[in-house]
Amino acid sequence: MNSTLPALPRRAVLAGGIAVSLAGRRARAAEPFRIGVLADMSGTYADVSGPGSVVAARLAVEDFGGSVLGRPIEVLSADHQNKSDVGVAIAREWLGPQNVGLIVDIGNSSVALALQGLVRDADRVAIPVSAVSSDLTGKACSPNSIHWAQDNWSNSVALVRALRKAGKKTFFFVTVDYSFGLSLESDAAAEVRKSGGKVLGAVRHPLNTTDFSSYLLQAQASGADVVVFASAGTDTVTAIEQAHEFGLTPRQVLTAPSFYLATAYAIGLAKAQGLQVMQSWYWDSNDITRAWAKRFFARRQRMPNDSHAADYSAVAHYLQAVAKVGSNEGRAVIAAMRAAPIHDMFTQDGRIREDNKMVFTRDLMRVKAPAESHGPWDLLALVGTIPPDQAFRPLDEGDCPLVKRGG
Repeated sequence: MNSTLPALPRRAVLAGGIAVSLAGRRARAAEPFRIGVLADMSGTYADVSGPGSVVAARLAVEDFGGSVLGRPIEVLSADHQNKSDVGVAIAREWLGPQNVGLIVDIGNSSVALALQGLVRDADRVAIPVSAVSSDLTGKACSPNSIHWAQDNWSNSVALVRALRKAGKKTFFFVTVDYSFGLSLESDAAAEVRKSGGKVLGAVRHPLNTTDFSSYLLQAQASGADVVVFASAGTDTVTAIEQAHEFGLTPRQVLTAPSFYLATAYAIGLAKAQGLQVMQSWYWDSNDITRAWAKRFFARRQRMPNDSHAADYSAVAHYLQAVAKVGSNEGRAVIAAMRAAPIHDMFTQDGRIREDNKMVFTRDLMRVKAPAESHGPWDLLALVGTIPPDQAFRPLDEGDCPLVKRGG
């Protein structure tokens, strides 16, 4: 026998709907506000970004007060293993079910470039920090992505200019074979040619190479004044160590445009001394940087790279914008971030340009000789400062679609 339930009064139906809606709002209000640190946690770039980037992000959250929009802030972290497909899969999970508002650091240019469209479609925010391809604010720029710290153009051009000024005329590149290395070589080689120098050749090596012998022999045979290692992390450490073993120095000058404090520490001053390198921040610059570095060291037992300080700055500035906007809607948050200058522990004169590149004063530094150092992390000495308008690629040269064209 069929039976039917009595119809509920309309007032009861409405009341039930309101109760469900209120319950949903309470659930969302109780849900943490999530930030995701996506990086190489165990491979070639683990010391460049990796676990240290998680520490930096958590320090920024703590200093902000631990909550935003009435919700506790949770910092997620994941290892993309330097694989674009792995990074994209993690990002899809974070931007979807996990409701992550910001993906920061990223630490691999191929992964960062793959995320540009994802954050745009989800209207969330990505802030590449230790991923440094110039294309991130060039032809592949995104309205939902800000490139926070150094890029390949900034790393390479100032170094090439300094070497050319010192009389170096010929260059040879030993380049890691993916988007980061290719972009770095392209930017540096363009400046060499523009300044009247010559590129005598280039060789490409896989990521995470352990034997550079064949590449170094070609660099040595070229007779180039300068051998440029267009790589980072353990690849740079291994290449420079083996270059000394093969006797490239002192006849040839070695340089590495993408260079970090951890790289100097791993190579050691005996082999790294004299290298001129670009830095965005240095832990021993002033009382403020030393105080922050001391907090970082207490958690990691090593001093921070400039990339870690940039992670802190990026997360802090993002949270300030979220609080102002009242949501994690990406384009609205980025507009608020662009409107506010950056004055913090990382930089005193930062601003975000139309192409979503954060520009600021950078430092040209030299790796100290062993006799100059007063401790295990006293590794760099200031050579000179480069103002924002000279430290980064001119706005009209990047081919970013976000930049309005004149005429």
